[in-house]
Amino acid sequence: MNVMDILKSYVDRPTDTEQDFDEVSRDVPQEALGQGLADAFRSDRTPEFGSMVGSLFGGSNPQLRAGLLGQLISAVGPSLIAGLGSGALGRMLKGRTEEIAPEDAAQIDPEEVRELARAAEKQDPAIMDRVGAYYAKHPEVVKVLGGSALAILLGQLAGRMKR
Repeated sequence: MNVMDILKSYVDRPTDTEQDFDEVSRDVPQEALGQGLADAFRSDRTPEFGSMVGSLFGGSNPQLRAGLLGQLISAVGPSLIAGLGSGALGRMLKGRTEEIAPEDAAQIDPEEVRELARAAEKQDPAIMDRVGAYYAKHPEVVKVLGGSALAILLGQLAGRMKR
């Protein structure tokens, strides 16, 4: 295929990564979507994991935010939670063992979640798989990651589906 053939395909059907993702996410198994998302988290062509999780958190409703925080907190453990500092998240978690309520999660700044995600990744790299599986159940939120990350995710899915 030459360059003009490739470019012609964009004239005939301009690529809309979000639309492509919507179509694909409805038809692929949830497990494959979660693995593709985890692969995108690990890619050196996407922002680092903490930034992507902060974006997902920012685009989530309070219930999803609370669930994501639960995933991250379980990965870092109590010793690292104590070192979270004086932000809203650190104050909220001091001495607490129960889950975070959605109304509390709504008060957390995405930047604090970025830091928590970075700590979780260092403590337990499998957190990327768990967060991928979590958001595979909520693909409408994944679109907040933007076109580049979605393109990588779709590429990862295509590679997995070939196998």
